[in-house]
Amino acid sequence: MAPSILSPEARLTTLGIIILMTIIAFEAMAVATALPTAARSLHGLAAYGWSFTGFLVASVVGMVASGMRSDRNGPRSPLLVGLGLFVVGLLVASAAGAMWVLVAARVVQGLSTGLLITAMYVVIGEVYDDLVRPRMFAALASAWVVPGLVGPIVAGWVTQHLSWRWVFGGLAPFVVLGGLMMVPSLRQLRAHPARTQVADSARLGYAVLAAAGIAGVANLGQSQTPLSWALGVAGAVAMVLGLRRLLPRGTFTLSRGVPAAVGYRGVLAGTFFGMEAVVPLTLTVQHHYSATMSGLPLMFTAVTWAVGSQIQGRLDSRWRPALLRAGLLLFAVAGAGMTLVALRIAPGWGAFLAWPTAGLGAGFGLTSASVALLDFTTDAQRGSDSSSLQLADSSASALCTAFGGALVAAAAHGRISYGHGLGAIFVVMSVLGLSAIGRTTALRPPNRTAMLPGSSDDRRDAAVTGIAVEVGPPVSAP
Repeated sequence: MAPSILSPEARLTTLGIIILMTIIAFEAMAVATALPTAARSLHGLAAYGWSFTGFLVASVVGMVASGMRSDRNGPRSPLLVGLGLFVVGLLVASAAGAMWVLVAARVVQGLSTGLLITAMYVVIGEVYDDLVRPRMFAALASAWVVPGLVGPIVAGWVTQHLSWRWVFGGLAPFVVLGGLMMVPSLRQLRAHPARTQVADSARLGYAVLAAAGIAGVANLGQSQTPLSWALGVAGAVAMVLGLRRLLPRGTFTLSRGVPAAVGYRGVLAGTFFGMEAVVPLTLTVQHHYSATMSGLPLMFTAVTWAVGSQIQGRLDSRWRPALLRAGLLLFAVAGAGMTLVALRIAPGWGAFLAWPTAGLGAGFGLTSASVALLDFTTDAQRGSDSSSLQLADSSASALCTAFGGALVAAAAHGRISYGHGLGAIFVVMSVLGLSAIGRTTALRPPNRTAMLPGSSDDRRDAAVTGIAVEVGPPVSAP
């Protein structure tokens, strides 16, 4: 394995992954800016929400498919297919003549993003040494900084002065460039025999069930009609049923090893994005900030996230439980500060101090959970475990943002005040994070000595660290 992210054998892979992640990040930041104009020009505002929902649902299916394929034949084909689909999605979106075509393109983009991100995690586990992975994840976090700072501005300028179509089509050449830089290393990746007891078709079926459930829950954050509530409840049930068969057994109890890494990724992502979704709204409705000013705390948070990731990248694995605790505590501090801002106890500029604190916590916690997963997993399970990490992230984020959306809708209808509704979101999310702080020792680094081939303690250590072949319900092991 490569001893450095810029060692000769890994340099092109590192640059290729960073370029691809930067493109994915820029696309995510830019699309929110360009889509309203695109929907208006295509006379499709009624279907506007589907451009996001379709992306989310397809990405979940892509994550699971990528994990299965990577475990069976290595990450090469998911990366190549994902790259091709990403380019196709961008080009189709740029040429869309009707809203349904744009939505279809977003579905293709979601599928490709799910394939790419999971496969990139597998590549990181395959190419880089254990001691190097934290620095690679720090580099990935840094790849979000520039898109977070300039993405909306550039996309807005391009949309206004050129065309929204260039926001999509202009990214395609850079995706091709990033893919070409990864080709030499892709040829060297090994394929590992899959150790799975659930048929691929069944696992994909659970992925579709979970994705549909996530869509129902996410829709509840946008609309609170009786039908949307019914779909939201049904969606939550479907999501839980699907995730029980897709996530490692012990995820919900944060059992040591892979389950804890996946579970903490869900807790951290849900807590962070559940609060971040209403930060600009808090400044807009409670302190009458402009759209530009209300979004500035999010831009600063991209910088502090990268700083936190860089710090964790320079510490060894023994610090991981402490970094996780620090992340959860910083989330709580940020939530407390934003609660005061939401209730107008603190001035609006307090958000510029409070919310970037959460970014530092994300750099500590979310990045540490990602690194921990690759430390605990095995070659045969790296793909499915990586997809589980992304599934936990997506599902928890959907649940928490839907909860926030329901409270915002209640405030919009005059049932509660905006201050109390927004404050409740920050308090509940902070408490959710703090409730998991007692299990951080579940991410203590594994005993690699006991896991050496031929060791008499192989089975015992696998059981302790959670690297068991039994995943999900007792009757199956995805």
